[in-house]
Amino acid sequence: MVAGAAAGAAAAAAARARQEEEEEMTPYTSADLTEHWEFKILRAVTGRFRNPVVLHAILAEEARAGWTLLEKFDDTRVRLKRPASARAGDALLDFDPHRTWVGISPTRFTILVVIATLCGITLLVLLIIGILYALGGR
Repeated sequence: MVAGAAAGAAAAAAARARQEEEEEMTPYTSADLTEHWEFKILRAVTGRFRNPVVLHAILAEEARAGWTLLEKFDDTRVRLKRPASARAGDALLDFDPHRTWVGISPTRFTILVVIATLCGITLLVLLIIGILYALGGR
């Protein structure tokens, strides 16, 4: 239980650090704000932006909503901007133009990691029990 709480606290601290980093990396000028631009950071849990083909496909989809790439922070985050007037076409899109995640959601990813870990531990325990049983039966 203590390990789970520590892992949760570490994850929360890492999330706060990423948010602070993003705020420092994304200064907006008064011209950016008065010229009616919208900005967003698009995230991917699994580092999807490392693959240039995947990044290009995601940016092409975002371009349909008027978003253009400003910068790639790393393999999990890119910053985009679009004119606020692009909102007029949002209803015609087949995806959420305001999404901030692509690929698997952080919650679903966490659940999969926990399940995989529990399955691994269970298999390891069963293997140890099997080995002990085989050694004890001789």
